[in-house]
Amino acid sequence: MQQIKVILSGGGTGGHIFPAVAIANELKKQIPNVQILFVGALGRMEMEKVPKAGYEIIGLPIAGFQRSLSLSNFTFPFKLIMSLLKARKIIKDFKPDVVIGTGGYASGPILKAATNKGIPTLIQEQNSYAGITNKILSAKVNTICVAYEGMDKFFPKEKIVFSGNPIRQDITGVSEKRNEAFDFFKLDKNKKAILVVGGSLGAKGINEAIGEGLKQLADENIQLVWQTGKNYFETAKQQFAPFETKNIKAVDFITRMDLAYAFADVVISRAGAGAISELCAVKKPSIFVPLPTAAEDHQTKNAMSLVIKNAALLVRDVDAKKDLVRKAVELIKNEPLQKKLTEKIGTMAIHNSVEIIAKEVLKLLKK
Repeated sequence: MQQIKVILSGGGTGGHIFPAVAIANELKKQIPNVQILFVGALGRMEMEKVPKAGYEIIGLPIAGFQRSLSLSNFTFPFKLIMSLLKARKIIKDFKPDVVIGTGGYASGPILKAATNKGIPTLIQEQNSYAGITNKILSAKVNTICVAYEGMDKFFPKEKIVFSGNPIRQDITGVSEKRNEAFDFFKLDKNKKAILVVGGSLGAKGINEAIGEGLKQLADENIQLVWQTGKNYFETAKQQFAPFETKNIKAVDFITRMDLAYAFADVVISRAGAGAISELCAVKKPSIFVPLPTAAEDHQTKNAMSLVIKNAALLVRDVDAKKDLVRKAVELIKNEPLQKKLTEKIGTMAIHNSVEIIAKEVLKLLKK
């Protein structure tokens, strides 16, 4: 049987990496003779996370263009040209049957190189507002899998497949892990608990708001597990130390997100597409604090797609210090609102996203 070769490119953040790995895992299940190669950006987190997931990865010297004045912008054209040349060589040497992009700096060059050679291509657009690279690529790629309705304002309608976003498989069935979760995080089963996650790299606005609100949470007898990210962790250690006996804890990174979701009565999160998809799947009452510097303010648009359906609450990053902890306390005391948010957010979950995307890849291979 002829070996099938697939290139996957996605990175920069966990929101691009986890879907790419989930797609790779599903393709391995469905195509026994598949060979998968990842293409990422040198120095970005995919260069560490993808090998840990068991896949080979090649890095491109690509970097993003900064919207503010930055010296790195002067090197951008050179890095882009070098990346396009290297992507062309990867395509020539590996000879893929299909190329899949899930977002991140490296997706652009490798998808462009593939479309130039007439190789079947698929984009998995996670956000409710398409990035400029995907909008440009959409004219030449074969299939565009999306997670939100109304994406035909960005992409050719005939190429769009509504798939939702792939999520980590270990977060399914978290309600059955609740007792295990309280033991793992050493929390009290009889007290309400909040989970704070700012993304894999942390979130300045959320961290500063939580840091200032720890006393209020302790006074209200509310437990907290707070993922700070590496950059803020040393500051957080000093802030939460006086409240550790109140079950207020901080960690730089949570390895068991399934258990983190399992104990949480309320979740505070950034509004990346991956985070939203996971919170829909686990049906948790959520307060979103969108990253204000996200391209085209897409995180606010992601969050608003839930807020307008009464499926989540939103606090702007600029208002986080004065409003976030207060709103979290109000929500955790308001069980009818928690129940309403749980029901509404659960209706927005798509549980078979990765199977839908794999099916589209198989269609491209048959063509």
